Amino acid sequence: MKMLLLNGHGINMRVDAAKLHIKNGRFSTTEDPQEYVFSPKRMDIDSIVVYGRSGSLSLEAIRWLIKHNVQITMLDWNGKLLTTMLPSESTNVKTKFAQYHAYEDQDARAKLAKKFIEAKFSKSESVLDYLKQRYPEIEYDFSVDKAKLEKAESIREILGIEGGVAWKYWNKYAKAIPEEYDFRARTDNNARASNSGDKVNVMLNYGYALLESECLRAINSVGLDAHVGFLHEMNPSKNSLAYDLQEPFRFIVDLAVMNLIEKGVMDSKDFIRTESFSLRLKPTGARKVIEEFNFMMNSKVEYRKKNSSWGSVLLVKARELSHHLVGKRKTIEFSKPVFVGERDDSDLLRKKIIDMSYTEWNSATRKLYHELRKRCPFHLG
Repeated sequence: MKMLLLNGHGINMRVDAAKLHIKNGRFSTTEDPQEYVFSPKRMDIDSIVVYGRSGSLSLEAIRWLIKHNVQITMLDWNGKLLTTMLPSESTNVKTKFAQYHAYEDQDARAKLAKKFIEAKFSKSESVLDYLKQRYPEIEYDFSVDKAKLEKAESIREILGIEGGVAWKYWNKYAKAIPEEYDFRARTDNNARASNSGDKVNVMLNYGYALLESECLRAINSVGLDAHVGFLHEMNPSKNSLAYDLQEPFRFIVDLAVMNLIEKGVMDSKDFIRTESFSLRLKPTGARKVIEEFNFMMNSKVEYRKKNSSWGSVLLVKARELSHHLVGKRKTIEFSKPVFVGERDDSDLLRKKIIDMSYTEWNSATRKLYHELRKRCPFHLG
């Protein structure tokens, strides 16, 4: 999976001599915006994300992109998904009818909703296990919540249990965030993209918008209706099934944001505070989030005896769901494959040593010397 981010003023996409010409936007009159030219049948971009202020997209360019199976995603100034133009969808009408029948069957709907939340719980545990390798103060226990989920019979019950685990998860996740990020937790009130007041929530919201667009692509490819979900209520203005499908894969965004924080690559200049005191990403910050999101989506995992990317797994899970709805697959689960992350702190430790001032290095060396002397006084003199 490969994304191209377009930002700034004067974005232009057009077709000339059968080739697609793309010009990125500019932020000053002195800079020279980057230009791209793609020949027919040689497009190596899967998705174009437009986070710009102004520009033009010709009808012929839209046709060119759709014919080459390239998704066009439009994001609002605050990172919220405005719309997405998708390649042609599957014409299998039976799949949609099966989806509608499952939605109307309350028992079938609740069973599917549970599957999404079971997977979310499993992936949340994987994230916390990964973080605990570096932050031992992170302790959690979802056993009671899992037991409640097994007995839950209604969507309302399921959502209530999910909300409780989410509250626990974000409070533990927050323990790995440095104080300067001013991140406390994530609730229904501040989870809206337009209400982000801190850097972590801004990055999370932007990442979830990218994930939503990928879920829409997967849903579209298998012929399901993005507006008819099982966990989330059906709403013509919302992509309810995309929200459902996000749940087992939100961990990808959570880890991508944590990676950016731990690497120390995000800078204050990557954010801007609006007049309403909300925070948003500048183009530099958006690009960093997209790059890390791409890295995570392209990371490999073993599934069905194959070494696949998480992006490919998302597509496979959408297909498995469609097959389950039409009766081609008896069971469905979203917990597998399991994310297993092993820490390698050697690069981080090396960076910390390099960044140390002489005073810090001298102090650390003295402490280490005195500690070793206590343990083996006869050898250190």
